[in-house]
Amino acid sequence: MFKEFKEFAIKGNAMDLAIGVIIGGAFGKIVESLVGDMIMPVISVLIGHLDFSGYFWVLGTVPDTVPRTLEAMRKAGVPVLSYGNFITIAINFLILAFAIFLMVKQINRLKQSAAVAEPMAPPPVTPEEVLLLREIRDQLQRRS
Repeated sequence: MFKEFKEFAIKGNAMDLAIGVIIGGAFGKIVESLVGDMIMPVISVLIGHLDFSGYFWVLGTVPDTVPRTLEAMRKAGVPVLSYGNFITIAINFLILAFAIFLMVKQINRLKQSAAVAEPMAPPPVTPEEVLLLREIRDQLQRRS
């Protein structure tokens, strides 16, 4: 069983997948920082100095001693629906999906240009016997 696992782990596909997961995780953190630190502040300024991460709806009763902040509500165990955090994560996803789309599009373009750059192989030479048989076939069809 160990030998089979070793063969699986060493295969190119498993290694490619592992590398993809590691790079994807790092890329996800970059996108998260881009959205949280650069895009969302600009959107907040355009909309009116709003912070999406603090948007929530209270789903239960709130004790009078609990401040009306998302963090305080969660600490107090009050059920809240924090849709602002969802908006931020959705924007992260859209940016990540768009970046991956651009990468795949560029890779496909490079593959197409590489395929065009390679000269087409000449068609294989048809053997003389086949040519002769085709000629006989064509003459027989004309007589019928």
